[in-house]
Amino acid sequence: MSQPTDRIVERKMALFIDFENLALGIKQAPSQQFDIQLVLDRLLEKGRIIVKRAYCDWSRYRDHKQKLHEANIELIEIPKKSISGKNSADIRMVVDVMDLCAAKAHIDMFALVTGDSDFSPLVSKLKENDKMVIGCGIKAASSELLIENCDEFIFYDDLVRQRRESPSAKGPQPNDAPGEGPRRQREAFAILADALLGLLRENKDIIWASMVKQAIKRKRPQFDESYHGFKTFTALLEEAERQSVVKLEKDRKSGSYQVLGFGDEVR
Repeated sequence: MSQPTDRIVERKMALFIDFENLALGIKQAPSQQFDIQLVLDRLLEKGRIIVKRAYCDWSRYRDHKQKLHEANIELIEIPKKSISGKNSADIRMVVDVMDLCAAKAHIDMFALVTGDSDFSPLVSKLKENDKMVIGCGIKAASSELLIENCDEFIFYDDLVRQRRESPSAKGPQPNDAPGEGPRRQREAFAILADALLGLLRENKDIIWASMVKQAIKRKRPQFDESYHGFKTFTALLEEAERQSVVKLEKDRKSGSYQVLGFGDEVR
């Protein structure tokens, strides 16, 4: 039995950036520079971005305007707080997101670059309207409430780290502290085992690798296998099998992995 596949449809995405919140978060990150291209490159792996907007008082962040213009991002000017009010940028962004959600049914994915928990109700409303929501923010400045509410959450810190690392690197990275690579690997195996256990409890007839990844993402939107030292989720599964964490079988027709169970235990 081959893995069911849907007709390949390109996702269409709208990107909204709460730039003031992002700038405040950057100050808490190891790198003081923000590269919008890192965010765009990751999002473009998921679909085509057809709307790109960033909100803040741009008189305070003139140094960033050129790069954003070059990336064809529409800059929405929000006057300083003494004129427009404390949360005016947030309110304007929420209004624009919901307006686009209602008016453009072909947009099925929204990317919100912010770590502000105030946007959690917006995420919930988008999901009510059957939209996928991807969050992106600075790890130290992103609310757990927002992270857990998104379908997926990308940490900008991880994008920076991945750029520093060699693209051919695999497993523990040279810039990891002693023992850091193995610790991250063990964390990945624990997360994998937890997701598999949940699927086994649901008595699924066949557990495909993609189902395991989806189960992980539902519980941990911020999960990224590259953080744990693996270039792909398949590489993570294969290493988990080598270490007797799971048992895999490759489907002859599709070439996709089925996860048969834990270690040497075959269902």
